[in-house]
Amino acid sequence: MVQALSPPVPKTSLTLEAFLAMPETEPASEFIDGDIVQKPIPQGKHSAVQSEFVPIVNHKLKPAKIARAFTELRCTFGGRSIVPDVSVWVWDRIATDESGDIANVFSIAPDWTIEILSPDQRHTKVVKNIMHCLHHGAAMGWLIDPDDRTVFIYYPDGKMELFDEPEARLPMPEFVQSIELTVGDVFGWLAK
Repeated sequence: MVQALSPPVPKTSLTLEAFLAMPETEPASEFIDGDIVQKPIPQGKHSAVQSEFVPIVNHKLKPAKIARAFTELRCTFGGRSIVPDVSVWVWDRIATDESGDIANVFSIAPDWTIEILSPDQRHTKVVKNIMHCLHHGAAMGWLIDPDDRTVFIYYPDGKMELFDEPEARLPMPEFVQSIELTVGDVFGWLAK
């Protein structure tokens, strides 16, 4: 007996504009290639790394007006709307409103995107978001995997490096001259 294959299921016809008009979800949802993908709820290791990383960046770079780090900031550009765990923006590219305050809408890629892998999160989905940022102007992307204690560094030219030795010094974007971190520093943040 020969069985006919079912026709492929069409992708959602939702537009980016319709997605952005929807109420926000908790945790955040992202709009990727016409699909809505909800991010997993951050767990302990994710939260520990994220909450230590942002103050270090802001303490070193914000007073000198070099750059500023944000957590869970919606970034809508290139047909996607994503929410990186941490996004770092060079000072002159930080979106502002008419009064000069931080804007609510960021419509260009961050200069540095950092994702922290959660246990139930797909590595491929996260890498695709990093690559999207790099394709649209980001200088560097990091994927931090707390369970494997590995940091993957992605560059705009498609190159990727893996760092898992505690003493290994992590590469930084060119605009970050005053911060030095090792793999051991990053995963040291997991200690109680």
